[in-house]
Amino acid sequence: MFDSSKPNGTPRKLLDVSKLERLGWTYTTELEDGIRLAYDDFLNNEMRAKR
Repeated sequence: MFDSSKPNGTPRKLLDVSKLERLGWTYTTELEDGIRLAYDDFLNNEMRAKR
């Protein structure tokens, strides 16, 4: 039976950078480019290859 007094799962987490933007921060890397850069670094990083 569903207990409506209890939460029904993990709350939705949203990325909000408005506080950072008010402090003058802006992103410089598009998400797709950042994922590609991180993946390339993972594949090509010598320290990871030694493990």
